[in-house]
Amino acid sequence: MVSDQLLRQISDFIHHEARLCDESRYTEWEALWADDGHYWVPRAEGLDAEKQVSHINDNRRRIHTRIQLLLTGTRHSQTPPSPMRRVVSGIVVEAVDGDEYVVGSNFILLELAVQSTHDMHVWGGRTTHRLRRSGSGWLMAAKKVVLVNADEPIPNISFLV
Repeated sequence: MVSDQLLRQISDFIHHEARLCDESRYTEWEALWADDGHYWVPRAEGLDAEKQVSHINDNRRRIHTRIQLLLTGTRHSQTPPSPMRRVVSGIVVEAVDGDEYVVGSNFILLELAVQSTHDMHVWGGRTTHRLRRSGSGWLMAAKKVVLVNADEPIPNISFLV
């Protein structure tokens, strides 16, 4: 469906985006978003973002607000930011529509809750990015993260998944 070179560019972008999340590089992460971006962590696979409750359901303005809150240093659920590392695998271009690419991948994320319990949380799931070519590279038009345990009681998601 896509050339090896294009898949490499896309994979590099996905890994870069994950690293920005892991390292709490909020401003750089926000700069990856298109003006019409949508960041969604549904409560379960197959739900409608407009009709059902989600863990996160942010339009571009809400993404900006989320980042501004994290940058204040008073978002106590992330002060200090959780040390995190994720492994991303199985990156596949699932569809191409003009200049947009739908890309799926799997992830495992380790988060140490240093603000409270010092518990190690393990998060895993499937991410679907809708990427758009831009003059300077790639932008995220959408990011959907379906957690394996999305419909179970889960700890607070106050970081970037």
